Amino acid sequence: MVFLVRLLVALVLVGVLLAVAPATAQLAKPNCPDHCGNVSIPYPFGLNFDCSLNKDFLITCKSSKTTDSTPPQKEAFLRDSNIKVINISMDGELQIRSEVSRRCFSSGGEDWRTNWLRLSKFTVSSKNKFTVVGCDSYAYLLGSRAGLKYSAGCMSICDSIKSVYNKSCAGSGCCQIEIPDGLSYTNVTAYSFDRHEKVQDFNPCTYAFVVEDGKFNFSSEYLEKIPQDKKFTMVLEWSIEKAGDHKLSSACKDDATSYNLDNDSGYRCKCKDGYEGNPYIGCRDIDECARQNNCSHKCTNTDGNYTCTCPKGYHGDGRKDGQRCTASQFPLMKIIIGVGIGVIVLFVATSWLYLVLKQRKLIKLREKFFRENGGFILRQKLSGQQGNPDMAKIFTDEELKKATNNFDESTVVGKGGFGTVYRGILADNREVAIKKSISVDQNQIEQFINEVVVLSQINHRNVVKLLGCCLETPVPLLVYEFISNGTVFDCMHNQRNASALSWELRLRIAAETAGALSYLHSAASVPIIHRDVKTTNMLLDANYTAKLSDFGASRLVPLDETQLSTMVQGTLGYLDPEYLRTNQLTEKSDVYSFGVVLAELLTGKKALSFDRPEKERSLAAHFLTRVEEGKLFEILERHIVNEGNEEQVMEVARLAKRCLNLKGDERPSMKEVAMELEGLHMMNMHPWAVVNAEETEYLLTREESNAFNNGDGLTASSAGIDSMKDNLLVSVGGGR
Repeated sequence: MVFLVRLLVALVLVGVLLAVAPATAQLAKPNCPDHCGNVSIPYPFGLNFDCSLNKDFLITCKSSKTTDSTPPQKEAFLRDSNIKVINISMDGELQIRSEVSRRCFSSGGEDWRTNWLRLSKFTVSSKNKFTVVGCDSYAYLLGSRAGLKYSAGCMSICDSIKSVYNKSCAGSGCCQIEIPDGLSYTNVTAYSFDRHEKVQDFNPCTYAFVVEDGKFNFSSEYLEKIPQDKKFTMVLEWSIEKAGDHKLSSACKDDATSYNLDNDSGYRCKCKDGYEGNPYIGCRDIDECARQNNCSHKCTNTDGNYTCTCPKGYHGDGRKDGQRCTASQFPLMKIIIGVGIGVIVLFVATSWLYLVLKQRKLIKLREKFFRENGGFILRQKLSGQQGNPDMAKIFTDEELKKATNNFDESTVVGKGGFGTVYRGILADNREVAIKKSISVDQNQIEQFINEVVVLSQINHRNVVKLLGCCLETPVPLLVYEFISNGTVFDCMHNQRNASALSWELRLRIAAETAGALSYLHSAASVPIIHRDVKTTNMLLDANYTAKLSDFGASRLVPLDETQLSTMVQGTLGYLDPEYLRTNQLTEKSDVYSFGVVLAELLTGKKALSFDRPEKERSLAAHFLTRVEEGKLFEILERHIVNEGNEEQVMEVARLAKRCLNLKGDERPSMKEVAMELEGLHMMNMHPWAVVNAEETEYLLTREESNAFNNGDGLTASSAGIDSMKDNLLVSVGGGR
């Protein structure tokens, strides 16, 4: 029973200790090994290239040779050298094994060994001492420091082992001298004055080595022999090499600061006061209240600090090194007033401190997002375009929050697969659309920045103008000009608005959108494939002018390439089957999607609908089937067809069929599509001229006027087409 009670008490104590023990600070990078044998490997060091800052901090972990009776031990070495690492300190020190140079004499002759150390980035610390052991001995230390040669020597002489004083390296049996810091190369060579002939019986060798100060205690037994496996340590210094712009390239992470070294060889990082951990990964706040502190009564932890307070009925600063806490002896009213004032002051101070810390964290967070989202890259690209009126602007998070009433739900004007669009009003009263994407690929940040720069320079009346972006948020925000009349999709599929889209307006929308895509493919400084052409990405302004929008899936095409290998992206129903099958994105992929848009404008049906019968769910397939069967007019939207525009409708249907060809090479280019639609639109804008029947007979025979079936399945089946034999198109010139 007594044993069980003791066991229970022990378990409770262990639980309490675990509860109050601070969390172990993370030393290595996440998902990286942090030990090699008994040696801790903190970042910037690492056991592979992904886990270290660079190749200079690479640690190689090897298995040591052992006997059959003992398991192999892991040992750490600096890079691919034979320099064995004993310990790595976050204070910029690296302990390595110090090798001993020796020169021994016997009847068999002379045996000697010289050790040298060559370092490319690290240096030997001044915390070491050059040491010589022997009674007929001297040694040289040769090295290199800041590009200059360095040399030093030390000698040790004694007549007998009895005259040697243990633990003293004053020159009798042992000699030690200080060395400067900054040595990048050392060569230690041992010598003898008289081949140890007079001291051979107790000291046959001279030993010389560089050893950490305080880690070598001389003993007379070392005169007889220092074993080959005797372990001495040497201290190296490491630091981070300075880059051209130290602020941009600093290895110091959150709540850490850098400091330069006296020899200007680089810099190191340390946690700020009140923080602990690995400054090259990120420091965390110290909970001083869980440790020894100066509070006499109550301790309150704060970010990077702590505060002391007194209990009720006491006054003072609550600190052991200050006024401590003294029992109050004021009348009750004074106590109440004092407590009230104290509470108010504490509340104000705490609130102010909270706001300051919150503001500081917010600023740091914005700077972090700005850096991760490529803000410095964009700022550099825009610096060469000063004075360009079309230059994209970098908006701040505060500007866009103010413009949208902190992104209130009432300002949402649209949601889609790529994000949410808000309506906002800038300080200069410009009405804008602000797109907040769902996510952004960090590996594509530089390409995203290039697209922002290119798209901001596109100045086409039928492309929504990109005004700029905000990079201070987790996902970049894009700012466009605001288009007031919604999307073509909404106008067509909303019963109240569908009748407003007459055939003439639909034809103009198609021509303007085709012109915009042709411009992107052929006339932009860098060709652009939209990759998501659909009626929801076609906006209408107050005059029902079409505006192509949403370039979230667009890709820039290098001038020397005609296709790109990409992950398939787009909207079902509009997606190019050839692109879906091969992953090869070309300009003809946009042509196919535009063909679906033409079919949608002609039929008024959605590109993909699971409410329709299975064979009619895909508009593209259903449209082509009806055209091949010669039943085009059965699926056209009723109110857009009349006796005066049947031929135009058929021409647009033929064009849509060509765009929907399953083979991209057999589709027309966007430039050809735009020219055909522009020609048909211009016919709408100018009257037909009546010519005499004799000229008409010559230009258009009755047989030709009835032969509308060109092998493409488009056949006129309504009355009124034959009247075209009496009409001829008058030339109207170019342009609108």
